[in-house]
Amino acid sequence: MSSEHIDEVSGISTTGHEWDGIRELNNPLPRWWVTTFYVTVAWAVAYTIAYPAWPMLSSVTKGLLGYSSRNAVKIELAAAEAAKGKYVAAIQQKTVSEIAADDALRELAVAAGGATFKVNCVQCHGSGAQGSKGFPNLNDDDWLWGGKAEQIQQTIAHGIRFASDPDTRQSEMPPFGDIITPEQATQVSTYVASLSGKVQDASLIEPGAKVFAENCVACHGANAKGTKEFGAPNLTDAIWLYAPGETAIAVQVRAPKHGVMPAWIGRLGETKVKELAVYVHSLGGGE
Repeated sequence: MSSEHIDEVSGISTTGHEWDGIRELNNPLPRWWVTTFYVTVAWAVAYTIAYPAWPMLSSVTKGLLGYSSRNAVKIELAAAEAAKGKYVAAIQQKTVSEIAADDALRELAVAAGGATFKVNCVQCHGSGAQGSKGFPNLNDDDWLWGGKAEQIQQTIAHGIRFASDPDTRQSEMPPFGDIITPEQATQVSTYVASLSGKVQDASLIEPGAKVFAENCVACHGANAKGTKEFGAPNLTDAIWLYAPGETAIAVQVRAPKHGVMPAWIGRLGETKVKELAVYVHSLGGGE
């Protein structure tokens, strides 16, 4: 058993620990440090008694103060709901146009509608509402059913070709592959493509215009700018829901695709539908 070692320089005993000839002095800890340490230990014990802390089989100790972080969040949310209650009531009573005309209500509706959009709409229309193939871009000014606030509200509330909603938007382009010949389908596709860009064979434009006049003007109009009552798109701009070009147009003419949008009124309720309509209208493409 070794005897206690005393440091020759300081005269203080060492702990007995040594690393490469370096010995550790056995200096006592500062009194302030020891006091602070014991205070923190006492504080920790008191904290676990006062607040929920110790895990049990199916729950935790409740704590003497009965504090619950869940209840605290509920209280904060209730306070927030109460603070905006008058605005929500106003949104319920006003039309979307009236909401858009009121700065305070519009600000609240755009914020709430944006949150609703991120949860329910980005899956199809994208996080920036830019859309994708088969899903319309909500930032531009091309609206099949109209881009006014009330028209957007109607579309959101009742959907498009949503079978279980009697007020849904309904339109259906017939499969012209069963009505006209393949040659006529190619001609009319060339004519439609020529309205917004160049075509490969200009000789097909004139006969295609004749096929268009005989089969398509009832919905798309004589000027091919579409009819919002029918949800018929404008064929003269450069905006295409599926794809541009003669080939893509011919595919749509022969066997058209028909998208479906759910009716959101049942899931979101009238107030959130209004907020969502105001938000979409605020993106810049609304009429």
